[in-house]
Amino acid sequence: MSDPVILPSGHTFDRSSIQRWLDSGHRTCPITNLPLPDHPSLIPNHALRSLISNYAHISSSPKLHLRHPPPETLISTLTSPRPATPNSKLDSLSHLAKLTKFDPSLRRQLAESGALSAVLNCLNCPSFQEKALSLLLNLSLDDDNKVGLVAEGAIGRVVSVLRAGSSPISRAIGCTVLTSLAVVEVNKATIGAYPDAIRSLVNLLDCGKGREVKEAATALYAVCSFPDNRRRAAECGAVPILARLVGGGGAGLERAVEVLSSLVKCREGRVEMGRVFGFVGVLVKVISFGGEKGIQCALFTLNALCLHSEEVCDEARGQGVMEICVGLREDENEKIRRNASSLVQTLSGSQ
Repeated sequence: MSDPVILPSGHTFDRSSIQRWLDSGHRTCPITNLPLPDHPSLIPNHALRSLISNYAHISSSPKLHLRHPPPETLISTLTSPRPATPNSKLDSLSHLAKLTKFDPSLRRQLAESGALSAVLNCLNCPSFQEKALSLLLNLSLDDDNKVGLVAEGAIGRVVSVLRAGSSPISRAIGCTVLTSLAVVEVNKATIGAYPDAIRSLVNLLDCGKGREVKEAATALYAVCSFPDNRRRAAECGAVPILARLVGGGGAGLERAVEVLSSLVKCREGRVEMGRVFGFVGVLVKVISFGGEKGIQCALFTLNALCLHSEEVCDEARGQGVMEICVGLREDENEKIRRNASSLVQTLSGSQ
């Protein structure tokens, strides 16, 4: 059953099945054969539906507790003072990474067991990195663990992976861990102040491939909501790299424009944008042909530059931005309409 209902006879059936019975003209209970009203009511059986829902959830999960050793055994393998074999440690990391994705109580148990430092130590071994990072990412889903991981030194360990990780997947997951940790406001400042954290993200934007670039841009955007980190990112050379990514199009375009829309809020970011040849043209291209998020961020970035530079205003007008924005003021997306209107007002007022 998926939608259990009760007949006036007191028996429960799946709604679709009993409805077919009634639609066929039957007016008796299929079990008791007792007569039913001409238009019998179908009363939802909420209690049974709840049980079915819980059963379906457990059944659809990968039968975690049936296929894995007990969590206590897995945790003990990582925390025991007696060194575990590499295979047993890797198996424990792999099992725990799968289990903790679905089980908040296990994530709490793992944190309370003192295993965080043991998991972080696994990042030192290239063969353990991917599974250990996946486990750290799951643990960072809980706000308490975000703070605990930073206190245990997670930022330094993850930054080391970004700089010299064993694989592109490990480096990409490392970026995602930083994004998750940055949900807590105080962690943004800690990440930004850590030596090479922002520089490592910028380097991945420059030299990474595919998922690495996407996750590095996402992490940079997350940490740059903290004002001091915008200056740090600009000083690390993020602007020309982001401009190149935006100009090249592709999957990372919108993420890169998002980061630029954050960096334009600081003087250092605007100065760097002014030094990039053709930067206004890159933004105009996104405004003309980009997706919704890209258009929104490009409009915001260009407006911020125009507010601080008459030269940029002249260049934007020369590239037909005013006409484009007049059309965008009728766009279905409210943020695009608002940003386009603001840019029109800025360009009009500066003439």
